[in-house]
Amino acid sequence: SAKDMKHRLGFLLQKSDSCDYSSSQGKKEKISSSQRPSQEEVRKWADSLENLIHHDRGLAAFRAFLKSEYSEENIEFWVSCEEYKKTKSPAKLSPKARKIYDEFISVQATKEVNLDSCTREKTSHNMLEPTLSCFDEAQRKIFTLMEKDSYRRFLKSPYYLDLVSPPGAGCGPENCKRNHTHSLDCNSNIISQCA
Repeated sequence: SAKDMKHRLGFLLQKSDSCDYSSSQGKKEKISSSQRPSQEEVRKWADSLENLIHHDRGLAAFRAFLKSEYSEENIEFWVSCEEYKKTKSPAKLSPKARKIYDEFISVQATKEVNLDSCTREKTSHNMLEPTLSCFDEAQRKIFTLMEKDSYRRFLKSPYYLDLVSPPGAGCGPENCKRNHTHSLDCNSNIISQCA
């Protein structure tokens, strides 16, 4: 229901504070719930998927959208690969790589991502001696898949449109001609929850 979706989106967006991938991760200040991404920032999300997922609020909104489409494994895999590449200790590479492989790439993966057999095979081979770049090709393929498919739908969804419309623009019937069977209730005010 729209109410459940609103609750889940609010929860995901609140958790996004821990998902900042900028170099100032440790110094990041808590953003008050009354703040929201600037119109300029939100518009930049439409320029590229990279702009969107490298912005903590953008990543949270995109993740919530993918969850609504039951395809959040793609962004989860991408995020896991980004975190994996920050691994400092060589001793931790193998267990971390195995966890990502088992969760997203193996045949029995609980959140299997859609990879062609060649990329899957190459990634499996990389698991013999994991390096920081062992998931690069698979991560690139999943990024391209999201970019060509779900990212375009995201830009037409309430998850993006409600953020890009100016504050106070309202979401009356004349501004909200969206299909409500697969979207949030227009009055759910994603904007305030996404700050």
